Amino acid sequence: QVQLVESGGGLVQAGGSLRLSCAATGRTFSTSGMGWFRQAPGKEREFVAAINWNGDNTYYAESKKGRFTISRDNSKNTGYLQMNSLKPEDTAVYYCAADANIPPRLMYRTSSWDYWGQGTQVTVSS
Repeated sequence: QVQLVESGGGLVQAGGSLRLSCAATGRTFSTSGMGWFRQAPGKEREFVAAINWNGDNTYYAESKKGRFTISRDNSKNTGYLQMNSLKPEDTAVYYCAADANIPPRLMYRTSSWDYWGQGTQVTVSS
């Protein structure tokens, strides 16, 4: 079992940056992959990025490459999403997810992940 709590969201102007955190409790976080997804009003939840259990491998949605960076610190049981050059279209609720043994080719699917946080709102003003 893993419990996840996101933080770090807020209101930022276009071009600004935010770093989201995902604090995990539970023994299995350090051996689980972690992902970030987002959901804008009226839209489906979409994949942003994922990272394997030890941080050696990262995966990004094509449109997020270069602006977003996923990382983790297993000593703190925390994952991060650094977001730079934010755009109004990045406005969404951002969720972190965790699970073990997800093949990279399936990480983009919400159905692949068993554990989810409650989300943190990111609003980017123009």
